[in-house]
Amino acid sequence: MLGLGFEVIFLMTDAPNIILIITDQQRYDTVNALGFPYMNTPNMDKLVNEGVAFSNCFVNASVCAPARASLFTGYFPHNTGVMRNGHVWPHTWIEDLANHGYYNVNIGKMHTSPYEGEFGFHERYVIENKDRLSTDVFRYYDELDKAFLQRGIEKPGRETYKKFSDYDEALGAYRWSAPDELHPDVFVGDTALWWLQNSDVPEQPLFLEIGFPGPHPPYDPIAKYVDEYADRDMNILPVTENELNGQPEGLKRLRDGFVQRQHDAVAFDPYASMERRQRQRAYYMANVTMIDEKIGQIMEALESKGYLENSVVIFTSDHGDCMGDHGLMQKWSMYDVVTRVPAVVWSPGRFEEGRVVDDLCQWFDLGPTILDLAGIENQRAMEAESLLPRLRGEPGAVGREFVFTELGRDGVMRDAEYVIMARNKEWKIVEYVGEDIGQLFDLRVDPNETNNLWCEPEFSEKRTELMAVIHNWFIRSVHTGHNWRNDLRAPFMEIDHTRGQSGLLPGDVTY
Repeated sequence: MLGLGFEVIFLMTDAPNIILIITDQQRYDTVNALGFPYMNTPNMDKLVNEGVAFSNCFVNASVCAPARASLFTGYFPHNTGVMRNGHVWPHTWIEDLANHGYYNVNIGKMHTSPYEGEFGFHERYVIENKDRLSTDVFRYYDELDKAFLQRGIEKPGRETYKKFSDYDEALGAYRWSAPDELHPDVFVGDTALWWLQNSDVPEQPLFLEIGFPGPHPPYDPIAKYVDEYADRDMNILPVTENELNGQPEGLKRLRDGFVQRQHDAVAFDPYASMERRQRQRAYYMANVTMIDEKIGQIMEALESKGYLENSVVIFTSDHGDCMGDHGLMQKWSMYDVVTRVPAVVWSPGRFEEGRVVDDLCQWFDLGPTILDLAGIENQRAMEAESLLPRLRGEPGAVGREFVFTELGRDGVMRDAEYVIMARNKEWKIVEYVGEDIGQLFDLRVDPNETNNLWCEPEFSEKRTELMAVIHNWFIRSVHTGHNWRNDLRAPFMEIDHTRGQSGLLPGDVTY
């Protein structure tokens, strides 16, 4: 038995270990093996070259917590009730893994609410956002906060960076000023290594979620990683007045908010020079390379401990980052640089190596895929669909006709009540509820999404057609969603926090 407060149905000794690695705010165009040779990502490349990559995976929400809650439940945000960061999470399918004999561990960022809620995990070592407003405000100190407090060192963040002489020009790009081992992504990677090195290979299968806080801003990698990207051509998309003028009012107000409120230590300038944007992009990409190095070390540790003898490793990110493209920063928009993410499944011998699946899929489709890989019959009527048939290359296995992304009003997107995107391989539509103008892109001729066709008379029929796609999907989802919400909001399972397989409790971590 696992020491759980609920009955374990059975133990599956031949079920694979599942390692889910999630970065925060990593664009699709940041992995060399996915077609971007300016990147230095040998370990992510290995996962791609030996695994199956989904080239058209789109998140369910264009902000952290709603996207992650969708992933770990299998439902769209309007059904989970998690429409913004800070909304309390419902049940997750991680509980189903625990109920079927998996030992579940989280190291790093999950962005759950509450931060340390169990949600089916036996052990959690929470390291949250790189830069939070103030631990004094939220009365919460994660593992990294405690490490800084223990050393008597100030944790770099917005108050630190505002003192830098180049703060107003840096676009959020700074060199890490604390000890290297305390960088959030190094700290998460090292904590995962510590856990693996001090755990016993269990009889039951392992589900290990490793959440890297980067490359989310501030864009503050360790200095030694920056130089190789300083002068590298990274195909930065120019911003034009024609594009900005064609954007809906909701995006224009969002841009004004970025300039006025300086989120995550980014003093944003939509008209920044290409030189400044190059610096910002270089720091962001350097952070990706830092994470890549840690992924390589984690894979080595998994192998040395025997976990990789029967494992599936999934690498992905919760959304992307505009990085100044389209005159915007971070997320909160529906451009592909935000909504399209890397999604790679690695398990040599289980799936044909080096395959790229171009079918459309939603990010939360990884959830029922994990349950299928674990051999667990999914008892929930999820909106997510398992990707296992496409991983296996089964004849007749097809992707989604459309993918959808949602965004509700929050502390950053303050002026749009609700935004929803529908996209197939040829067209994208974005509707701003309560506004007359949205976005419409012909992706066949405008893959960079710079020419908004919403107001063009010759595309009015296509706009009406795609609006009907959104409305029909949403009505059907809401109509059946009440049954799912009842399931999601049932009383939480309880986990007995006796010592797990590592022989240590979260409080026993030393730094």
